[in-house]
Amino acid sequence: MQFKENSLEGSYLIDLEKRGDERGFFARLFCSQEFAQHGLEERFIQANDSLSTRKGTLRGMHYQLEPMAETKLVRCLSGSLYDVILDIRPDSLTFGQSFGAILSAENRRMMYVPKGFAHGFLTLDDNVEVIYFVSQVYSKELERGIRWNDPRFNIPWPMKPEVVSDRDQNHPDFTPSYHLADNL
Repeated sequence: MQFKENSLEGSYLIDLEKRGDERGFFARLFCSQEFAQHGLEERFIQANDSLSTRKGTLRGMHYQLEPMAETKLVRCLSGSLYDVILDIRPDSLTFGQSFGAILSAENRRMMYVPKGFAHGFLTLDDNVEVIYFVSQVYSKELERGIRWNDPRFNIPWPMKPEVVSDRDQNHPDFTPSYHLADNL
């Protein structure tokens, strides 16, 4: 695997290191030893699969509070999407900054999302399937979200979303008392 640190401290894009021949290729998708060598989470306890049927579907910006804050490893299995992470760690030098990249079935790139980041994506095709591994189980009580167009962060989405759930559309604007409770 090839680990490329993003502009946000602790986050990475990960490309497969393919070994191929006339049959195709083989590549490691995950190796705990390689993740540990980069100081990354090496224990994922749940895998989630998401299908968005329409181009322009936005999901996010989601995260969980401590003690259930989660690290995510995100990969697009079909189609393409614009994947976005937002640093909401109050003591981080990159607090409030976002980073986005295209993940697609074709480029097989993965986004490593550390604890303390909100995560979301916008589909660029119809029938986009995403798999993501998480380091914690889901906790409804500790789940939080930031509205995708919160003016405080001004995330540069590549196009206007066409499909956004009521829940995601109605996440509140960022306030530390709500979004960072329980010392995220």
